[in-house]
Amino acid sequence: MNLLSIKERSTYLALIKKELGVKKLKDIELVLCPPFIHLEAFEKLGKKIKLGAQDVFAENSGSYTGEISPLMLKNFACEYVIIGHSERRRYFSENDHEINVKIVAALKNNLKPILCVGETLMEKDSHKTLKVITAQVKEALYEVSASQMERVVIAYEPIWAVGADVAPKTNEVMEARLLIRKILVDLYGVEIAQSVNILYGGNVTTGTVMDVCLKADMDGVLIGRESLHPHQFVKIAEMINENKK
Repeated sequence: MNLLSIKERSTYLALIKKELGVKKLKDIELVLCPPFIHLEAFEKLGKKIKLGAQDVFAENSGSYTGEISPLMLKNFACEYVIIGHSERRRYFSENDHEINVKIVAALKNNLKPILCVGETLMEKDSHKTLKVITAQVKEALYEVSASQMERVVIAYEPIWAVGADVAPKTNEVMEARLLIRKILVDLYGVEIAQSVNILYGGNVTTGTVMDVCLKADMDGVLIGRESLHPHQFVKIAEMINENKK
């Protein structure tokens, strides 16, 4: 819930254009997910950055005051949509069934869902990470076909690291990646499982990206606070671009 005015937005867009103008980021995909009211303005960034939304409702249209439908997003140039973010789960009590319904609706409208999964600190300390992530992935992907999985991205987002100044160790991120990949193999087979991009999200900075993404062999990152600073955002992208070759 940032960029609170047209002035802030204009400043951000000018800075991100400037940063991208001097960088050659040919080997990665950049996606920005601004608040709904800024989607049209961000479309003007062009082909260097793809557009995503922070959430979506499950119905295409109707009397659902205040909600944004997947069809709206698709018609306003969105390609991606974040679903199941830890803040949606925490503050709006979204459960795995609701998240599944949103994913199915997004896929029906040719959007690419970025499914967020992850454990709380209490669940981590109680050694329930495996159980929690397994349940989240399986329930969120209920009735999602193998062919549809090619358009799904999964972000491991440990809730205890989101918005905090801590990050998991490299081996913890690797364990989560291997777990998610194993779940996908069980559900869809090896070929489909290997095609799904798995990201890391939670306190991603220029100082942590090596440990939580590159050394952990993740396919990318879901950046939070640092995305508000175009220089830092592009610098993280540059580090991944250079080290993933």
